[in-house]
Amino acid sequence: GFRYIPFNDVAALEAAVTDKTAAVLLEPIQGEGGVYPASEEFLRAAHAICRDQGALLICDEVQCGLGRTGRLLAQEHYGVTADITCLGKALGGGFPVGAVLATEEVAQAFAPGDHASTFGGNPLAAAAALETLRTLEEEGLIANAARMGVYFREALEKLGAENSLVAGVRGLGLMLGLVLKIPAKRVVALCQERGLLVNAVKEDTLRFLPPLTVGTAEIDRAVAILRAALTAAGGKEN
Repeated sequence: GFRYIPFNDVAALEAAVTDKTAAVLLEPIQGEGGVYPASEEFLRAAHAICRDQGALLICDEVQCGLGRTGRLLAQEHYGVTADITCLGKALGGGFPVGAVLATEEVAQAFAPGDHASTFGGNPLAAAAALETLRTLEEEGLIANAARMGVYFREALEKLGAENSLVAGVRGLGLMLGLVLKIPAKRVVALCQERGLLVNAVKEDTLRFLPPLTVGTAEIDRAVAILRAALTAAGGKEN
């Protein structure tokens, strides 16, 4: 079974992983957990500890992978290559598909039938995934995510400096969280009334996952709606 430790706690990780540990599984950026990026120290330590103890490092990049953070894989920000990487969601461009990537060394442990699925590898899903990867590369969507991620974060940080209800901003690229001082669901409803779809991933955090095609005009409109929603929720200008 799994043993859970606090995220970004290197000491807890060192204490938990032994030569009996099969693998360490983590998200480089926690999505449903509140848009928490791993610290560089933590992810690099996880990589080193796994090497020392003979365990595998598995990165769940179902949400943060495939260009979302401004790199093809979020782990690239940390200079780390996981032994196994899990992908899904964006991989099919809207068509259901998932994939498991492995280093050449780890892949040698797989034999036909070891990792089977009734509909695994079907031609339509494979074609959708290949076209998605082609589009990401040829249309420059990963580079756009990097640029727009900086623009969006700066806009959210400016909003936070202006509004009394904002506690901070977290995330990488176009995977951002706005931390509030009030229940986030209140602001979710106010945003939806004004035409902006967001969701709350923790009691106090709004998550933003705009399409990788987003531009400055859409971001400006989203921030304007968010500003109005925060004002309606009782936010005051600092």
